[in-house]
Amino acid sequence: MLPSYLTMAAILFCIGLYGALVKRNAIIVLLSIELMLNAVNLNLVAFSKYGVVPSLTGQVFALFTITVAAAEAAVGVAVLIALFRARGTVNMDEFDEMRR
Repeated sequence: MLPSYLTMAAILFCIGLYGALVKRNAIIVLLSIELMLNAVNLNLVAFSKYGVVPSLTGQVFALFTITVAAAEAAVGVAVLIALFRARGTVNMDEFDEMRR
């Protein structure tokens, strides 16, 4: 069972990495980062259940990761809203200067 979870997490992480590196839309980049964090959570929970010494440690770390991801998403969306109001776009190519 563990290899199937690890394979699924690797696929999710690769999809998220592709989206973060290739896509131009800032919202898609944030969603891709969230997808990568969810792949890490899947690994943590899988290792906590099927690891050498099964315990709740991996699940506790996954809860902390979910909390950090929620805070990151809130801050990221707030920054994107501020940038959209200032520049009128969410295209990553337009965000090359700190001020306009």
